[in-house]
Amino acid sequence: MLVPSWLVPVVLRLTRRNQPYVTAEGARRRVDERVANPASFDPPPLGDAVDVAVRHDDGWPIFTLSPTGTTPTGNVVYLHGGAWVNEIVRQQWQLAAQIAIEANTTVAVPIYPLVPFGTATPVALRVAALVEAGIAAHGMVCLVGDSAGGQIALSVAQVLRDAGIRLPQTLLIAPALDLTWSNPRIPSIQSSDPWLAVPGGRVLADLWSGDADIRDPLVSPLFGEFDGLGAITVFTGTRDVLNADVPLLEATARAAGVDITVIEREGQVHVYPLLPTAIGRDARAAITGILARAVRAG
Repeated sequence: MLVPSWLVPVVLRLTRRNQPYVTAEGARRRVDERVANPASFDPPPLGDAVDVAVRHDDGWPIFTLSPTGTTPTGNVVYLHGGAWVNEIVRQQWQLAAQIAIEANTTVAVPIYPLVPFGTATPVALRVAALVEAGIAAHGMVCLVGDSAGGQIALSVAQVLRDAGIRLPQTLLIAPALDLTWSNPRIPSIQSSDPWLAVPGGRVLADLWSGDADIRDPLVSPLFGEFDGLGAITVFTGTRDVLNADVPLLEATARAAGVDITVIEREGQVHVYPLLPTAIGRDARAAITGILARAVRAG
């Protein structure tokens, strides 16, 4: 069932979804809660149109979603968001399944370690190795990431570019781009954002950076080099503090000759393509269409 888009911010505020982010203490409590009671990462029932398999690779569960009854082409690696502290949730699994079915491709979903156990650099390097293995097995890989997963995806695309690998598509949904949270546009957006906020975001970003500098491209990909990257698509809403950095990404990528497309929706909140709204449904259809074209083109 679809809900009206105008209702989403109301529900987010009523359910206090911003509590881990509006204060530093709230973020630290969320980390402690997740350590004491880790959330399940098992996929929900996804229907008969997709097969789900899992393997374990040096401690990482890696799920593979494949469409049933067809011969899939290529591979998509999907990196879930959750502020580097929250585990993958139902809406992210459903998007991964929709990509597998509608783009007729295999989708790899790595369950990467979260803070305080995981940090940016080793996670990015492991994901880059996973993508290289996917290329060897399937001939091509596209990267998809939402929120924190968008940060990882763009950082990994830069790592692979440095290794001589140009991905055909890196698709980012409300990505975290600059973990310094220093963009001067953020305060003007903050009052309308019912979900994310700077104080807790900084705590989680600092934990995720580990021993690396917060401006290291493996942590904050906006500070990386963009020359030689493949196509980038960004979905972003204007009621999302992370939207502040998207114009900088677009300008920097264009200046480097990167084929970048930004799909910005006025009044939409963080990760709106994952939400059960008509606008979210249309965004999901656009996402699977973009990836289907990239997979077919090889």
